[in-house]
Amino acid sequence: MKRPKLTRTGKPRKISGHGITSGKKERVHTARGRKLSSTRWLQRQLNDPYVAAAKREGYRSRAAYKLIELDEKFHFLKNAHTIVDLGAAPGGWTQVVAKKCPKDAVIVGIDILPMEPVAGATILEMDFLSEQAEAELSRLIGGEADLVISDMAAPTTGHKETDHLRTMALVEAAWYFAEDVLKKGGTFVAKVFAGGTNNELLERMKGRFETIRHYKPPASRTGSPETYLVAMGFRG
Repeated sequence: MKRPKLTRTGKPRKISGHGITSGKKERVHTARGRKLSSTRWLQRQLNDPYVAAAKREGYRSRAAYKLIELDEKFHFLKNAHTIVDLGAAPGGWTQVVAKKCPKDAVIVGIDILPMEPVAGATILEMDFLSEQAEAELSRLIGGEADLVISDMAAPTTGHKETDHLRTMALVEAAWYFAEDVLKKGGTFVAKVFAGGTNNELLERMKGRFETIRHYKPPASRTGSPETYLVAMGFRG
C-alpha cells in the first residue's frame, strides 16, 4: 500500500505542561479508494502531538495524558495503594497508574477486550458488567480500593443524546461498583459525555463524597464531548 503524500505547513506549538510540542503540520492528500472521513482521521493522528508523545514515551494511547493531567490537577495517584481501572484496554491508564502509584500498589485492570500485560498490574479479560467481574475484582484487591478509575465509553453513534445515555449507563455501573469497594477517603474518576452526570446520580454522589468536580483535561480533543468527573473523599 502506498504511503500517503504529505506536505508540511505551520509552526511548532507547545501543548499543555508536558513539553509536548506540535511540529509542522502534516497534510494528507486524498487518495483513490480512501474515504474523506478516513483521510481526516489520518491527518488528525499525524498532527496530534499527544499521539507522537505517546509513541515516544511508550504509552499505548494518547489517553494516558488525560489521566496524567487529571492527576496533576487533583493529585489522587500519589497515595493510592489499591487501584481498579475499569475499561482498561489498550492499557494507557494502567501504565500511568503503575508508573505514578507506590511501588507496592495493587493494580487491577479489566476490559472485555484483550490487552497486553502491564508490569505491576493484574489484567482481567472480562465483561465488567458480568456478575462474576465484581466478585473477581473485589477478591484481587482484597475487598477495598483507594481509587476506582473508568475511561469507559459506549461506541458512538453520532447522535449526541443516544451517546450520552449509553455512556452514562456505564458511568452509573462504574459508580455502583466504586460505591461498594472504595475505602473511606477514596476517589472515583470517570469519563462522562456532554451533559455531564445526570442529576439523580450526581446528588447521590454528593452525599457520599467530600468534593465532586467536572474537568476537561487539555489532552481531551477540543471537539470531543467528553469530560471527566472526579469525586474525592469518599465518606464510606
